[in-house]
Amino acid sequence: MSVMAPNPPTVQPFDGLAADYDSSFSRGEIGRVVRARVWRRARAAFGTGDRVLDLGCGTGEDAIRLARDGVNVVATDPSGDMVRIARGKVAAAGLTDRVDVRRLAIEDLTVGSATDLMDLDGVLSDFGPLNCVEDLGGVAEELARRMRPGAKALLCVMGPVVPWEWVWFLGHGQLGKAIRRLRPGGNPWRGITIRYPTIGTLRKAFHESFRVTRLSAIGVFVPPSYAEPWAARHPRLLRRLDRWEQAVETLWPFPWLADHYLIELECR
Repeated sequence: MSVMAPNPPTVQPFDGLAADYDSSFSRGEIGRVVRARVWRRARAAFGTGDRVLDLGCGTGEDAIRLARDGVNVVATDPSGDMVRIARGKVAAAGLTDRVDVRRLAIEDLTVGSATDLMDLDGVLSDFGPLNCVEDLGGVAEELARRMRPGAKALLCVMGPVVPWEWVWFLGHGQLGKAIRRLRPGGNPWRGITIRYPTIGTLRKAFHESFRVTRLSAIGVFVPPSYAEPWAARHPRLLRRLDRWEQAVETLWPFPWLADHYLIELECR
């Protein structure tokens, strides 16, 4: 794994999104639907008293939910603004005894502030933090070193083939956005590169130390979050799409065609 500087840069590309992230996604109709799907799987994977690493925690929504279910969470994010908001929300929820929020990039797991993260019972990375990482094999190696045998990892990753996205952006006359996930080498964004690994690519990166236990679609019938204005006008239709999606979420080819796929792994 490549090791970055111990202290993340002062300004992160996600700093500018932090203030509006909850209102634009977490509290939206689509955000609530897709988060609930991940939370159901997290409840099945992690138990009371488990110590779980939340990679790319954003504003802390997942960490707070896990803590309310009795899980002890170390929540990390490279964005100082995201970390500040997450700490405030954790304190307001009265969960500081269960959630430790740290400013740490995924690539920096090898640095001093992460040396205590060993014998983990689980890892969660929700809604695309791993899409910002180039060396997935290095991440897999480092996580395996820190997780106990049998520990679970839930990774929610943006996939490359999303018919919803093609239809949405082509319908709005935005060809570049429609095909952005298919660009070789990834998509430049705010000074970083967003990559869209296939399920096969991620399986290969984690194969040596993990086995796949489940694969599901998150957002194959439910539209991506930029369709929130549409979803707000059609909440009953959105719920119907969600029910249909849950009925087929693990069946081929749906995880391969979703906005995100949720891959569940067990450490060997």
